[in-house]
Amino acid sequence: MAVLYNNTRCSAILLPRGCYTWCMATFSFDIVSEYDKAEMNNVYQQVEREIANRYDFKGSPAGIEWLGDKKGLKVIGSNEWQVDAVIDIIRKKLASREISSKVLDLSKSVNESNLKATKEIPFVEGLDQDKAKKITALIREKFPKVKPQIQGDAIRVSSGSKDELQAVMTTVRGADFDFVTSFTNYR
Repeated sequence: MAVLYNNTRCSAILLPRGCYTWCMATFSFDIVSEYDKAEMNNVYQQVEREIANRYDFKGSPAGIEWLGDKKGLKVIGSNEWQVDAVIDIIRKKLASREISSKVLDLSKSVNESNLKATKEIPFVEGLDQDKAKKITALIREKFPKVKPQIQGDAIRVSSGSKDELQAVMTTVRGADFDFVTSFTNYR
C-alpha cells in the first residue's frame, strides 16, 4: 500500500501487532530531450545582430529566419561558404549560452537557387524508443538499485536514495550521446 507522507511516496507495511512501520521514501526525476525556447530566442537575436555587424556579410543575403512555429532555423547566404559561416556563428552563440550544439539537426543539405543558398536546421527534441533504451541500458548497467522506466518521450528514474539519483544525473550528463539530455520533475 503506497501512501503520501510529507509529499513523498512511502510504503506502509502492517506488522502482526497492528502497528504501521514506514519504509524508505522513493525519490525520482525525469530525463527528457528538450531545449529552452527562451534561450533559443536569445541565440536567434544575437546571431541576427552579429550578421548585421559583420563586414564580410555586408550587401549579401546572409541571415536567419525561424522555421514554422519556432521549431528550427533557416540559414540564408549567398553560397555554401556563407551558410557554413552563419552556422558557425550559431554554434558559438549556443556555446556562450551553455546550450549544446547537439540540439541542431544538421543532416539536411544546402539548397542553392537564384544566387542564394539556404539550409533548414530543425531543433532536435524528444526521446524516441532507441534513445531511451540507450539511456536506460546505461543506467541499469552502472546502477542496479536504480529503477529507470520509459514513459513516452521521457524516462522516469526512481530510487530510495537521493545520492544515487545525483550519481545517475552525473553519469548521464557525462555520457556522450548524440542528443541533448535534461532533467525535470526532481522529487
